[in-house]
Amino acid sequence: MKKIIINSLFVSVISLLVISCQKDYGNLNGPTEENFLTDPTADNLNNLVTGIESGMRTNIGLYLDDVGTIGRENYRFSPSEPRYITDLLGADSSTLTNSNFYITNTWASRYRVVKNCNLLIEATPNAKLVSATDKAGYIGFGQTLKAYELLLCLNQTDTNGIRLDVSNPNALGPIYSVTQALDSIQEMLNLGQASLTGGTVSFPLSSGFNGFSDAAGLLQFNRALAARVDLYRQDWTNALSDVSASFYSLYGDLYLGVYSVFGTGSGDQVNPAYIPQKQTGEVRVANPSYAQDILPGDDRISKATLRPTATSQGLSSDRDVWVYTSNTAPMGIIRNEELILIYAEANIQLNNFSQAVTALNVIREKHNLPDYSGALTQSALINEMLYERRYSLFFEGHRWIDVRRYNMLNTLPLDRPSDNVWSEFPLPVSEPAN
Repeated sequence: MKKIIINSLFVSVISLLVISCQKDYGNLNGPTEENFLTDPTADNLNNLVTGIESGMRTNIGLYLDDVGTIGRENYRFSPSEPRYITDLLGADSSTLTNSNFYITNTWASRYRVVKNCNLLIEATPNAKLVSATDKAGYIGFGQTLKAYELLLCLNQTDTNGIRLDVSNPNALGPIYSVTQALDSIQEMLNLGQASLTGGTVSFPLSSGFNGFSDAAGLLQFNRALAARVDLYRQDWTNALSDVSASFYSLYGDLYLGVYSVFGTGSGDQVNPAYIPQKQTGEVRVANPSYAQDILPGDDRISKATLRPTATSQGLSSDRDVWVYTSNTAPMGIIRNEELILIYAEANIQLNNFSQAVTALNVIREKHNLPDYSGALTQSALINEMLYERRYSLFFEGHRWIDVRRYNMLNTLPLDRPSDNVWSEFPLPVSEPAN
C-alpha cells in the first residue's frame, strides 16, 4: 500500500495557507511559489498530487461528526469538548457560532487542499519537460479534487454559500449562493472530464485509487462525483447519464470505489474517524434512532454494535459507531453502493418506477431484506430510497444533506426537549464580507 506522505518542502509550506482569510505566506527553505509556477518539474507536480491526497484526510473525522451529529446519526461524547453535544445539537440556548472549531477547522482544511489544486492547475502548463497529455492528466485530477473539496464546504454552509475563487488571498472572489456554487462545482467537474478525456496519468496515486489510477479510471471517478452533484441540483436526467459514465455496476461490489487511505508509518496519518469499541472517555455512539428505526433482519445493524450504555448531558446510547473498524481502515470518497442509490433516486424522480425498484431491491437483497412491496408511488419510493441511503451510507456524510434537500429536517428526532436541528453552518469568522 502506497503511503500518503507529504514529502515536498514547498507542498508542506504552501498547504499552510489559511484558506480564504488574507494572510502572507512563503517558503523559507525551498522554491517560492512564483518560481514553482514558472518552471515546475514532474517531481514538483507529483508532490502536489500527493499533498492533495494527504490533505483531503485532515479533519475529515470532524466533518463526519459535524454532519452526522446534526443529522442525528451519532453522538460524540468528549470529556474535553462539550460543544459536540451542545452547539451541534442546539441544546438549550446553544447555537452554531462562526468562530468555533467545528466550522473553522473543517473549512480551513478543505481550502488548503483547494489551494494546492489551484497551484497544480496553474503550474502544470508551465512544466517544460511534461508532455501535453500528461499535463491534461494533472489538470483533470486537480479540477476533480478541487470540485470535491468545495462540495464538502458547501455541504456545511448550504444557503450561506462558499467562495469559489480563492487563488489570490489579497483579492478574494465573492461568496456564491448555493445554486451558483453547485453550478460552478459541476462546471469544474466537467472541465476535469474534458482534461482527463485527452489526458494520461503519469503521477503516482495511493492504493485508495486502485482500479482508478489511470485516465479512464479518474474519468469514472469524476463522473461519479458529477452524479452526486446532479442530485443536489435536481438534474435527474444528467444524473443517469453521469452514473452510466462512472464505475456504477448494478450487480457489482457495493464497496467498489475510490477511498482515502491511512497508515501508521512515519509521516502518515491514521483514520481520524476510528474510535475503538466499548471505550470510555472519548466515545462515538450511534443515535438511538438508528437501531430503533432499522427493519428486522437488516444486516446494517452491524454498523452500530452493542456496548455498555454511554451517557452524557442527558443523552445515552448503547451502540458504538462501527463503520471504520481500525485506525487504518479506508474511508470511502464515493463507492458503488451510493451510485446504485443515485440511479434509483433519479429514476424515481423521472417516474421510472420499475428501474428504481430493481435498484432498490439490489440494495435490500444485499442487506438481508426481502424485495420492496410498498406502493409504487413517487412519495413512497422516495421514503424507501431515503431509508436505504440512511443505512447504506451511515456515517459517510450523507444523512443530514439528504433530509435537508428533501425539506425533511423536521423528521429528525430531537434528542432533548430543548434541542434544535440546524439547517446549515455559518460562514467562518475568517471570511470577510464581499
